[in-house]
Amino acid sequence: MEFVEDRRALIEDRLEEVLERVGPESLSGQLSHVALSGGKRVRPLVTVLACEAVGGDPEAAVDFAVGIELVHDASLVVDDIIDDSDTRRGTPSAWTKYGHGAALVASDGLLGEAFALFSGTPRGLETVSQALVELGEGEATELVDQPETEAEYMELARRKTGSLFRAAAELGALAADADDQTVAAFGRYAERVGIAFQIRDDVLDATADATDLGKPTGHDAEMDRPSLVQVTDLDVETVNERAHAQSEMALDALESVDATDSEAYEYLEYLAEFVVTRER
Repeated sequence: MEFVEDRRALIEDRLEEVLERVGPESLSGQLSHVALSGGKRVRPLVTVLACEAVGGDPEAAVDFAVGIELVHDASLVVDDIIDDSDTRRGTPSAWTKYGHGAALVASDGLLGEAFALFSGTPRGLETVSQALVELGEGEATELVDQPETEAEYMELARRKTGSLFRAAAELGALAADADDQTVAAFGRYAERVGIAFQIRDDVLDATADATDLGKPTGHDAEMDRPSLVQVTDLDVETVNERAHAQSEMALDALESVDATDSEAYEYLEYLAEFVVTRER
């Protein structure tokens, strides 16, 4: 879809600009290895398209979009260390390539660059800070207080994945100077997309081929990590139904938005449907 690829290119160009200014050169190289090694750029696209869907200029949202991608990338560096994953997006993970210490420094560097992009907008900074608190709570829960019921798992997924998706969409609406009701609606939409995304990740970890996925599979079972499959003993078909239910809730929230750009809005609809059928 040319419309989306144009927005993705806008994000990539700005991301490269931000990373080029990082010093020293060794740190810039580490950050670039993490952030420019591929990825679907789903979260930053949500930011730009949410802005555009309600009449905003995508250029006004691009710094927020790049910032949310850098926060996400920083979290992946830590995830790979925790999971002992040596591959990310089909390339060596940061700790594999540079060692644990340098990888943690790279994660800090990514967060620093992200917050520099948010620093001029107090409400944007507050939105991302809240998401990071919830992300941290989700990661801690996953490690030391694992969920034992489906409801507890859903709360974990909301914090671990949904919170950053929610922030991405809310930032886009804020960049368009949308009203509070619209910001909240986009947040509800994206949070449910994030939960659906996480549930589908559980399924792919259990069923996909590692080469196709671009990262190791079978980690949830091997490391006793709480996936919906592990927590509930539901079969894959039923787990996929749970993901589809979250997708439907996302679409319900999106319907309450008074959109002015149909192409951006239609892609956001497509995304809510795609995350539960994706194969990588």
